[in-house]
Amino acid sequence: MLTAVALLFFFFLFVSVPVAFALALATIPIFMLGDYMPMTVALQRMYGATQSYPLLAVPFFILAGNLMNSTGITERLLHFARLLTGWMTGGLAQVSIALSAMMGGISGSAVADAAMESRLLGDAMAGRGYPKGFSASVIAFSSTIPPSIGLILFGFVAEVSIGRLLLGGVVPGLLMTLTMLATTAIIARRNGYAPELAERPRAGEVGRAFLSCFWALAFPVFLLVGFRYGFFTATEAGAIVVVYALIVGVFMHRELTFGRFLKAMEDSVCDIGMVMLIVAMGAVLGHALTIEQAPHAIAVFLTDFAGERYLTLFVVLIIVFLAGTIMEATVNVLLLTPLVLPSLVLAGFDPVHVGVLMIILVTMGGNTPPVGVIMYTVCGILKCSFTEFIRWSWPFLAAMLALVAIMALFPQVVLFLPDWVMGPAR
Repeated sequence: MLTAVALLFFFFLFVSVPVAFALALATIPIFMLGDYMPMTVALQRMYGATQSYPLLAVPFFILAGNLMNSTGITERLLHFARLLTGWMTGGLAQVSIALSAMMGGISGSAVADAAMESRLLGDAMAGRGYPKGFSASVIAFSSTIPPSIGLILFGFVAEVSIGRLLLGGVVPGLLMTLTMLATTAIIARRNGYAPELAERPRAGEVGRAFLSCFWALAFPVFLLVGFRYGFFTATEAGAIVVVYALIVGVFMHRELTFGRFLKAMEDSVCDIGMVMLIVAMGAVLGHALTIEQAPHAIAVFLTDFAGERYLTLFVVLIIVFLAGTIMEATVNVLLLTPLVLPSLVLAGFDPVHVGVLMIILVTMGGNTPPVGVIMYTVCGILKCSFTEFIRWSWPFLAAMLALVAIMALFPQVVLFLPDWVMGPAR
């Protein structure tokens, strides 16, 4: 039965059925050939999946991100990023990476960040003589700095503290930024790409740019302080951040007009509808996989590596990365988390450590064929061929995978900040 479900799912993806409906339609064999999952159970699972208090954080963070982007935040961050990194080799590419690092804590969506930066910087990078494949690779891979939505969904599925997960993504995000900057500098130096700025900007100029986007940069700090002192849970933080974004837009930047507010609401409704439909449909397939004892089959497979904790971890991470190349990140989180997490926790790994690694890998899978959502988005906007993208992207992929391997071997890279801010997990 599991084979039939898997074949149907990939068939529906191949014929371009939307992912959410492919998830639901793949369970047809279980409804038709089995008597242990009537349609009423499927409907109950769809409804039950959306009735979760932690899951409320998703629509709040999506709305907050769209509101922040409607207040002139993006333009201010771009100017600040240009001053911070524009003097480096391959300046405009470095600016893209710095902007991604700052946007990763605001918008919460890798695809949204990649699309926004492609439109903002694509033509300018082409004007500097950068090959389209290089520009597309830089934008696509820098967008994978841990987005908050993926971590929230993982926390919802795995019943793990979302606050600890968000904090766990901070240090890896900084390391990914440094890795991208270094890799880009090496490639740019070899190809003779000039800096964006002729000289380093003065401290005063950088300071003024920092103050202009202070409220955006204060956003992650605001969350960190709130989690540290228990002022709010992750779900409550989402609601508070929406209010924060409204205050910044109306009273601080004074750029959130009624028209922009309506546009942010419209974009949020579309984004939330897409995510929640996938969550609801994924719950049906997840229940079907549980009935067919897929988690047990995965656990039995991983017992072959009993006694080799890190071998077990790397096998799972390879599976997760390969799954990320053929399925969208949200689907992977919903399906793979209940399948592989129990075995890793049993092997002694912290679920926050595993969650951050999984989110990075499944998001990074969006930059690889055959179903690379981020890759398709960036290449479509920049009019870059997939062949050229792949040719330029392999150094970034290799560097990122090496960094993930280091974080897998040294869990405290991920766990240091959550343990320091919120105390060790019990």
